[in-house]
Amino acid sequence: MASVSERIERVLEREAPAWGIRSIPTERRILNGLDLAVLWGDLSVGLLVMVTGALLVPALGFSQALLAIAVGSVIGCVPLALVALAGQREGVPTMVLFRPVLGERGSFLPTALNVLQLVGWTAVEFWAIGEVANVASDRLFGFDAREFWVAVVAVVCTALALGGPILVVRRWLERFGIYVLIATAVWITVGVLGETDLGRLWDRAGDGGLPFWLAVDLVIVMPISWLPLAADYTRFAKPGSRAVAGTYVGYLIGNVWFYALGVLIALAAGETPDVAGIGTSIVVLAGGGVVLLALLVGESDNAFADIYSAAVSTQNAAPNVPQRALVGIVGSISFILALAFTMERYEFFLFLIGSVFVPLFGVFAADYFVRARGRYGEATLFERTGVHARALVPWIAGFVMFHWCVPTGPQAWTDAVETVFAEWLSLPFPLFDSRLGASLPSFAVAFALALALPNRKAATR
Repeated sequence: MASVSERIERVLEREAPAWGIRSIPTERRILNGLDLAVLWGDLSVGLLVMVTGALLVPALGFSQALLAIAVGSVIGCVPLALVALAGQREGVPTMVLFRPVLGERGSFLPTALNVLQLVGWTAVEFWAIGEVANVASDRLFGFDAREFWVAVVAVVCTALALGGPILVVRRWLERFGIYVLIATAVWITVGVLGETDLGRLWDRAGDGGLPFWLAVDLVIVMPISWLPLAADYTRFAKPGSRAVAGTYVGYLIGNVWFYALGVLIALAAGETPDVAGIGTSIVVLAGGGVVLLALLVGESDNAFADIYSAAVSTQNAAPNVPQRALVGIVGSISFILALAFTMERYEFFLFLIGSVFVPLFGVFAADYFVRARGRYGEATLFERTGVHARALVPWIAGFVMFHWCVPTGPQAWTDAVETVFAEWLSLPFPLFDSRLGASLPSFAVAFALALALPNRKAATR
């Protein structure tokens, strides 16, 4: 056992060294545009993407839902690609990129929020994969043991996270995983289309209740949820490679494809937008549980990315804690949470992610791409600073704008926000009656205010 452990450790150190948060040496950046397209194409697909797509209908008609998917994907992948560009240039994780604009200690706030959302996403992924694997195993073998499958998933995904991006992309995805995923996606698509009357669906009007731009927000939020992770992977990209194009195109294709599949399955099978319903529909429409199990191969990579980036993000605040120890801790906590998870308030979780990270990107984009002209440099990234308090103002303003446009959260929170705007400030609530959604106004306010306020060097430390 000691010999096996030593061999595994040697392989990990050779092919997946734990770099921490410092800039990766140029000679060790080996991923190219195709590698990143494979990675992000894989991360953009999965059961939860289909579940989110199913949330668009029947409120929207089929044609309206497809348009919302196309518009939301094109818009949402832009900030993902821009953060990927910054990661390729600077060679550091996303949370470190926030240090110059928010201050070293100020960056601990988005770090904490990101770790929380990643642990939450990991638990959701463990739960979803375990739930559907159990549906398939019960149908195929009569074996019903959800907790067992959740445990298996947790072990596999945590092991992938220990390997890191280069090993997962080069040894797992490009040799095996991506081919299984594409074949499975094609099989499911053909199976669903074969059981669907597209002409009837195309003419079907929506039931109402979901404004078009709010539906676009539900699409934007999926690439935005990956935004805090983008630089964690493009920091391994070769300088001058087409890593940004690979990130954008890879995620765009998968996001459009699987959102549309979710819409089709929900309309064709009449299933409610939850994991069990979508999973059952795939078994019925695509012809068997084996296809469903193959889809889980691709889903496991999403959990890998969540675990790995949660560990890397934590190192922004605790750089001396070993990365692999953090991977084990995140995997263990997420496993425990997954055992108690339910799909209630999933839509609220998605909107909440958007309300936090859309305006944060607005503040970062103003500072990095306008003020710093697309380059920080290592000295600026690792300067010892406190909190740049002025940078928090546009972030908070963008967050407030999001909730002013689309009240998101428990009823008590919505009532409190309405009281502040409608009664205390005598302002309309919600703003625009959700006709413009929330993502674009939130980003615009944060971006404009970040440029209008004094430069970060005038902020307190």
